[in-house]
Amino acid sequence: MIRIILFALFLISSVVSAQNERYIGGDHYNPQTGKFFNPSLKKDKGFFDLMKWLIGRDMAKWPTWVENEASPNLPTSLSNSQMAVTFINHSSFLIQFNGFNILTDPVYSERTSPVSFAGPKRVRAPGLDFSRLPKIDLVAISHNHYDHMDLDTLKKLDKKFKPVFLVPFGDKKLLRDEGIRNVKELDWWGSFYLNEDFKVTFTPAQHFSGRGIFDRNKSLWGSYVFKFNGYTVFFGGDTGYSDHFKEIKSRFDVIDFAIIPIGAYEPRWFMKTMHINPAEAVMAHQDLGSRKSIGMHFGTFQLTNEAIYKPVEDLQRAKLKNNIEASEFTVMSVGETRFHSFGL
Repeated sequence: MIRIILFALFLISSVVSAQNERYIGGDHYNPQTGKFFNPSLKKDKGFFDLMKWLIGRDMAKWPTWVENEASPNLPTSLSNSQMAVTFINHSSFLIQFNGFNILTDPVYSERTSPVSFAGPKRVRAPGLDFSRLPKIDLVAISHNHYDHMDLDTLKKLDKKFKPVFLVPFGDKKLLRDEGIRNVKELDWWGSFYLNEDFKVTFTPAQHFSGRGIFDRNKSLWGSYVFKFNGYTVFFGGDTGYSDHFKEIKSRFDVIDFAIIPIGAYEPRWFMKTMHINPAEAVMAHQDLGSRKSIGMHFGTFQLTNEAIYKPVEDLQRAKLKNNIEASEFTVMSVGETRFHSFGL
């Protein structure tokens, strides 16, 4: 009960004002309320659903600490048809192309929380030490939840590398207030070019935003497609299952590589609209027509009820049920680097 009270208190204490005055609108924004919404949902879960889950939740017991078994193997060079991916933790990946280094939702803090004394605490070290990061050109943030937008980490990245920070519409102010200047806001289907060969498109997701109880859905959320030299890499952010995966496929034709969430999905009555489970992750993989996919959003912070390794086990069952080849949709060890050659 004490943990529940502390969690509610830091939610209430975290009041963040997002500014959407410049937002013109679309099928996912209500100008009367100044809030974004999911066109695919009739009704989203609210604060009282959250409290119901917190009071009655039955959390599986996680280990207090897990040692990483993999070690990064960062490339010294890559061709225009190659990519290297290093799993740092949770939804944090280092994605490397020839001449470009990208971080997705980087989290190096001990807790995913607005306070240092409460909230989900990591059970393993980041798989790639901050000091070993190569020069970062771009940081892509899917939404402003604490396990995806870690401002302490973003400030360190800005100080060390001065990269471009891509954020959903409404989140620029959060970074600017921390002294980060090179920030670009994107709406769904909005694009940013690193150069003429590297295009980033912010794509839809079914989720929500907020860093407290008073700023819910004042900023947008989403996923990304990175297109380099004609090859496409999808980063799924945080999402429930909807037709947006098929829409993304229809706009890009080919998804060469996808990073799809598989964790934080129980209990389904509460989590289904915002987090896909492994069976739905397989459906997303199929909807995207992804040639190769890897799972993320598991194994570092206990956010929901399921056991630490259950997402991996459930993914294996879903793959077998849907006749997905073992190598077609896999998971990486935290700290592991994989090399991918496009067109093979």
